[in-house]
Amino acid sequence: MSDMHRLLPCRAGRDKMRVMTIWPAPLRYAVDFALPPRCPGCGCVQASADAFCQSCWAQIVFLAAPWCSLCGLPFEHEVPGEPLCGACLADPPRYDLLRSAVSYGGLSADLVLKLKYSRGLGAARMMAGHMARLLPDPPKDLLVTPVPLHWTRLFARTYNQSVLIGAALARRLDRPFHPALLRRTRRTPPLRGLGAKARARAVQGAFALSERQRERVEGRALLLVDDVHTSGATSAACAALLKRRGARWVGVVAWARVL
Repeated sequence: MSDMHRLLPCRAGRDKMRVMTIWPAPLRYAVDFALPPRCPGCGCVQASADAFCQSCWAQIVFLAAPWCSLCGLPFEHEVPGEPLCGACLADPPRYDLLRSAVSYGGLSADLVLKLKYSRGLGAARMMAGHMARLLPDPPKDLLVTPVPLHWTRLFARTYNQSVLIGAALARRLDRPFHPALLRRTRRTPPLRGLGAKARARAVQGAFALSERQRERVEGRALLLVDDVHTSGATSAACAALLKRRGARWVGVVAWARVL
């Protein structure tokens, strides 16, 4: 199985999406009548499958300014200028921008699990829509790419959920998407509960970029896509590698952030 087929949805899912795009409008309306769009949270019937119903919308904490101008950590009060949080002041990250759409927990966490284990394409499109609002003016030369999975996890799951989100986000931003720019060369342990230094050691040297892919990176803006931003160690390691390989700007965007 090629890397591309492991990263993208199954053939049946790709065929369904392709058929839906070429069907004439009356047939698409008939399908919508028989299989109406549903809320990605609770599954109730509604006008669009990419938006929440009112009940689910009220359960999600959407992140917005005021926040750290670099990492997007929310502030309790408005701060003038382009403020930085204490962590970014003490140890500036290697990425140039980090943004997350929602706070992780409850329904937002359930959606991540649904996407991760059920290949929920509707959830991926919905997440991408909310993530796109965080990037109102993306660089013209932006290349979108997902945070990679190790091949053992990819083999067990058959797909990378960040690829599903990244592909939908690239379409929203009208920017090219590369699903396999970075490789995870070794399986890292769970980072939850580890201190900052231990997390950094756990991901050190865990990512690689081939010489052929380096040509795509040099002098270019890159956007790393992830489902959940937890400690920041993984995104920092990926950003550091891309910067060493010549990227001029590296941003990170995630659906949810653990606060």
